[in-house]
Parts: sequence; C-alpha cells; structure tokens
Amino acid sequence: MRIDILTIFPEMFSPLNQSMIGKAQERGLVEIHSHDFREFADNKQRHVDDMPYGGGQGMLLMAQPIFDCFASIPKSDQKPPRVILLDPAGVQFDQSKAEELSQEEQLIFICGHYEGFDERIKTLVTDEISLGDYILTGGELAASVMIDATVRLIPAVLGREESHLDDSYSSGLLEYPQYTRPEDFRGMKVPEVLMSGHHENIRKWRLTESLKKTLQRRPDLLENQDLSDEAKSILIDLKKIGPQN
Repeated sequence: MRIDILTIFPEMFSPLNQSMIGKAQERGLVEIHSHDFREFADNKQRHVDDMPYGGGQGMLLMAQPIFDCFASIPKSDQKPPRVILLDPAGVQFDQSKAEELSQEEQLIFICGHYEGFDERIKTLVTDEISLGDYILTGGELAASVMIDATVRLIPAVLGREESHLDDSYSSGLLEYPQYTRPEDFRGMKVPEVLMSGHHENIRKWRLTESLKKTLQRRPDLLENQDLSDEAKSILIDLKKIGPQN
C-alpha cells in the first residue's frame, strides 16, 4: 500500500516511522510519504490560506496549493486512490472503516488547518472522515490515528494473520481480559480456567468475559450484533445476573 499525506506540518508524522508501522515500511509492506503543500503555493509569501468570501471568522485553506500538490503525487493507472479529507463533519472513523481502507492500494490524506477548506477542494475527495465528535487544531493527529489503525490490518504487518482478530471492535465485542506471568502477582491470581490447558473451556470463558465487558461498558455494540446461538444464550444469562457479577 502507498499512503500520501498532504499537510503543512510533515514533521508531525515522524512517529509513523516507529514501532510496527515503521517496521512495515522497512519490510516494504507500506510506503508513507508526506507532502508539504505550502511548497506549492504560487504567491511570494507562500500563503496557503485566505479570508472567506462573504465575511466570517477565521481563514480557509486555498484550493491552488492543494490541487497542485495533489497533482504531483504518483497514482496508479489501474485503480484510483481513496482520497480522504479529514473533516469534523465527515463520517466517523471506526474499525470497519479501517478494515475497508486496508484493502486499498493507495490512500491520500488531506489534512486541514485554520477554519476550514475552500469547498472546491472537495472535488478531489472520495471520503470525508472524522475521528470523533470533537475539534482538533488540525488533521495531522487524526490522519496518524487512521493510518495506524489501517496499516496494522494489512496482511503480515503484525506478523500473524490472526493477531488483530481478537482485538476489541474487530469481532464487534470488547476484548476479554488477558494475563501473563507470574501466575500469582501480589495475591492477584490468574483465573484457573486459563491454567487448565482445556481449550474449549478457555474459549467459552473468553467469549463469556467478552460479552460481559461489552454488556457492561458498551451495550450499544450488542444492538446490531449477529451473535451465535451460544453467545445469545450466554448473554441472556448475563442479563439475568447483571454484567458486574
């Protein structure tokens, strides 16, 4: 996958060169390129923003630098890239969107600053996406989160194909509790079932704990879940006794 980022603060993406995303780049699984669209401004002051027509507060990003920067980016002749505008008014980003984007060959992120964008910039865009219902100073942090969540789903990035399958939200449920050595840490013991070696009992325990946590913390996630008969039965029992027990 190739990822291109249009920004006036390319240095904000240096953390993507670390950890698993950095290793994925070293292994050639993903290419990440940041482009400073200020370099494409055609005015002497290299301004990329201006006052809105009709008046109003704040400054808007101008179309010209972004259009010219976008035109300079190599693109596949076979499949057009997904072009993502980071916009608080966009569709809210979630795990299913990350999974969808991970199937693409090229992603282009356009990061905003100031009060907003010249509306004509949106003619370049295929997706308007928001990280959540709050306002950031710019789109860079939101783009970094989306890139991390997306790239880790590319096959071989995590090293094991199933590594992300049990993550919270991947299955539609919150993840069950997990433990590692020592077995007894300051009187807090690992549940006996996890020490039993009985794979079926462990599977059932994990499913129950996952359903319990989801019911307690995010019951909204259960509303449209296509649960197995086993999970439905467990959920009925949990609702009878209460998820906190």
